[in-house]
Amino acid sequence: MFAQTKALLTALLVFTAGSAAAVNISGAGSSAAAPLYGKLSDYYVRNKDMKIDYQPVGSSAGIEQIKSGAVDFGASDVSLSAQDAKKFKLICFPSVISGVVPVLNVPGIKSEQLRLNGALLADIFSRKLTMWNDPALLALNPGVKLPALAITVLVRLDGSGTTYNFTDYLSKVSPAWKQSYGKNFTIAWPAAATQIKGSAAVAAAVKLKPGAISYVDFNYVVQDKLTFPKMLNQDGKFVAPGAQSFGAALANSSWASAATYEEALTDKPGADSWPITMGTFVIVPQVTGKPERTIATLKFFTWAFMNGDAIVGDLNFVRLPDRVQARIYGALVKISDTAGAPLRWSLAEVLNDKH
Repeated sequence: MFAQTKALLTALLVFTAGSAAAVNISGAGSSAAAPLYGKLSDYYVRNKDMKIDYQPVGSSAGIEQIKSGAVDFGASDVSLSAQDAKKFKLICFPSVISGVVPVLNVPGIKSEQLRLNGALLADIFSRKLTMWNDPALLALNPGVKLPALAITVLVRLDGSGTTYNFTDYLSKVSPAWKQSYGKNFTIAWPAAATQIKGSAAVAAAVKLKPGAISYVDFNYVVQDKLTFPKMLNQDGKFVAPGAQSFGAALANSSWASAATYEEALTDKPGADSWPITMGTFVIVPQVTGKPERTIATLKFFTWAFMNGDAIVGDLNFVRLPDRVQARIYGALVKISDTAGAPLRWSLAEVLNDKH
C-alpha cells in the first residue's frame, strides 16, 4: 500500500494494544473471492500458529452464516443492505473490485473476437436465442464465422453474488428480463439451463462443452484460460474485461464519497467501463461476543489491505483506491465488544507483523 494510505490509517486508527496470542478464525461466502482469500490466508499464516478456514459456499450462504454468528466473517459479492447491517449489528466493507464475465466455448472463436450486448445476452440466457449462428448474433459480428451449433446455457445452482450482479445487469438493460426473471442470488432459470454449484465447477464445465456459455468472476477467466467476448457498455463502446475497465466503472460510481457501498457497479457510464463490474465484500460483527476472534479477523484484513496488493494483482482483482480504504478503517473503529468497549488491538501490531 502506498505511504499516503499508511499515513491515513495511522491517523484514523488508534487502538489500545492487546494480547498477541494467535487465534484461529473462520469465514464463508463468495466462491468468486475464494482464490484471493485462500492465497492471502496462506501467506498471512505461514509464520503464525493459527489457521484461517474459508469455505466458498456462495455469497448467500456466507451472509446467512455471519448473521447467525456461525463464522467470524462473511464474504459476499453483493453489499449487505444498510437495513440488515443495522438489524444484525454488522459492518460490511468492500475488499477488492472485479467483474462478472460471460464465458463461452464456441469452436473457432477466440477471446475478444465475439461481440455481445446486454439485450442479446439476456435473450441467450432466457433461451429466446438458442443457436450460435442466429441472425441477431451474425448482425452484431460481421465477418465472424459462427457455427450452426446449439447454445448450451450453464448457470449457478447455489446462491451466488456473481449471479446477483449478472442478473442485476441484465435487469438494467433488458425490460423483458427484468419482468420475467429479475435479479437475485438465485433465480428461476429456464428449464433448459444446466445448473452447477460453484464458480470453479462452472468454469470447468464451460471448457468441456462445445457450444456452452456461462458467467464467472474474471479471476476464473484468466486462471482457466476461458474464452470471453467484448461487451457493449453504456457509452456504446465494446470493451474487454480487466483492471482498467473495472477501475473505470468504479471511478464512475459514488463509492469514494457515499456513506455506504450499496450502489451496484453494473452498467456504469464511461467509455472504458466494463458493464458487469462488481465489488466483493467482507462482513464482520459491529458488536462482537467473540472479541479475540474478531480482533484476529480485523488484523488479517488490515494486513491484506496494507500488504496484499501484489497478490490482489496476481489474481486479477483490482485494489481499492486509498481514499476508499481509509474510509473503511474509519468504520472499523466502531467495532466493540458486547459491553461497548473498543476492541483491544493496535495498528502497530499489524505494521510490525513480519511475513
